[in-house]
Amino acid sequence: MMASTIGMPLLLIPPSSSTTTSSSSSSRLVRTFSKNATHLSVLSQPRPISTSSFLFPAIPPKRKSLGAAAAEEAPEVAEEEEEEQPSEPEPVEAQIAEAAAAEAPKGEDVFAVVVIGSRQYIVFPGRFLHTQRLKDANVNDKIILNKVLLVGTRTKTYIGQPVVTNAAVHAVVEEQGLDKKVIVYKYKKKKNYRRNIGHRQPNTRIRITGITGYEDFPAETMPEAVPA
Repeated sequence: MMASTIGMPLLLIPPSSSTTTSSSSSSRLVRTFSKNATHLSVLSQPRPISTSSFLFPAIPPKRKSLGAAAAEEAPEVAEEEEEEQPSEPEPVEAQIAEAAAAEAPKGEDVFAVVVIGSRQYIVFPGRFLHTQRLKDANVNDKIILNKVLLVGTRTKTYIGQPVVTNAAVHAVVEEQGLDKKVIVYKYKKKKNYRRNIGHRQPNTRIRITGITGYEDFPAETMPEAVPA
């Protein structure tokens, strides 16, 4: 078969419709190939690299969170509200009280040593103290303590012999109460003896309102302090 075909003359076949379609498709492939080749050539070309972008890359701006944005807007709103609210004037009674307190002369500082029951106490006007129970006194009763042993001011001292005559300490009873509990524990060894007893001593709370009557008593002037 092969020998006979080799010796046969070649026949030229005229182009048909199928060959025209194949040629058109091949031309399309050539065009697409040429387009791809140009695209690849463009991609293969090296792009210039800027040193500034390499050394100092661009940092994207930070996005503020919703909480931070609200926090920044909140002070502005608060300032606007403060500006809108007018300052309320003080009441007239408060202004009168402040003026009277400023104009009132300061009282002389004074203290006293007074005997209540069998104990001695240092008292100051305006302060309170707890004493042993005053049996005949009720709450809100006004009492006068006349056993004053000593009265002192910033400049003078009144020393009683044994008491300061005509001096009196005025006080008001505020409360009749009890001291803190004290535990009394008794124990005897080898006798099976145990006793646990609690005791609260009755007391009276009084507030000192003033010290009077000592001005006519002979006083001793305090020596002036010499600066060192």
